[in-house]
Amino acid sequence: MSRELDKMDFGSDVSEVFEKEDCKLMRLSNENGEGIMTVYRVFDGVYFMYNNFHMKYCRSDFAEGEGIICIDHCKEGCIETGIDDKSCCCLSAGELRIDNGRHNHGTSRFPLDHYYGLTIAFEIDKAGAALEKYISEFSVSLKDISDKYCGQPEPYVISSSKEMTHIFSELYNVPKKISRDYRRIKVLELLLYLDALETDLYKTVKPYFYKGQVEKIHAVHELMISDLSKSYTIEELSRKFDIAPTALKKCFSSIYGSPVFTYMKLYRLNRAAALLKSEPAMKISDIALAVGYESASKFSNAFRKEMGRNPLDYRKYSSQTEVDTNEG
Repeated sequence: MSRELDKMDFGSDVSEVFEKEDCKLMRLSNENGEGIMTVYRVFDGVYFMYNNFHMKYCRSDFAEGEGIICIDHCKEGCIETGIDDKSCCCLSAGELRIDNGRHNHGTSRFPLDHYYGLTIAFEIDKAGAALEKYISEFSVSLKDISDKYCGQPEPYVISSSKEMTHIFSELYNVPKKISRDYRRIKVLELLLYLDALETDLYKTVKPYFYKGQVEKIHAVHELMISDLSKSYTIEELSRKFDIAPTALKKCFSSIYGSPVFTYMKLYRLNRAAALLKSEPAMKISDIALAVGYESASKFSNAFRKEMGRNPLDYRKYSSQTEVDTNEG
């Protein structure tokens, strides 16, 4: 059985900053970065945990077990978690995962060095009693939700959808004056949605990968971003890291949220955007070469399609925005 969430220790990486009424702020810190976890008690046995991490990994002793329902939503970045010493699974931006808390227990890794998301945790018995007291005719049973989503060995994952975006986008921008009642209403909305959802139609199969494969994909990523003037084919990467091309593509997409070349194109253009702002004297042609484009015109076309402005206009706009901000 699980421990009570409001009395548990989240692990050695976590230190409590302050606690006030139904809100607790905790800082995660270790040798690779830091993060902030803001926890709200919405009902007895119902907790919202806003997670904003800028680090490579952290460890948590979060509760798990049959008495827990844990709903994780990834807004930005990616989180990689494992359930044993051999396998792990990733949650990417826009995705939602439901399980009994086992993916929140142990070491979590952040392949993009950043993760922003929301965890909603329920202690089934305590939360069920609180919900019944709050609205006596509420028809959704937390036990039924647990049986529906938490009974399989693998987590239930829902891909980004209009309905999910609607529910969770509002939870990241809660009006302060009505925050407690607003979160309570959103909990009811989410539970109604999950109760009505046809699971077979919306489930996303998130494959588990051997940790050895995941480590190779991290090495692939480090190689590709270490020198953007160089490009590699899937076959070259496959041979270099001794991983089958199909496994490489599937694992990379699961961890980093998009196919290899889609990811690298966006990475190159974001790096170019940073250079346009930080190196005002650097020629556009030199920036193009630095991020792997031999042709300045191809670079400019790709940049405009992604950023909405050509490189020169983007540099001017960024420079003017910075001046306006400083003057303000």
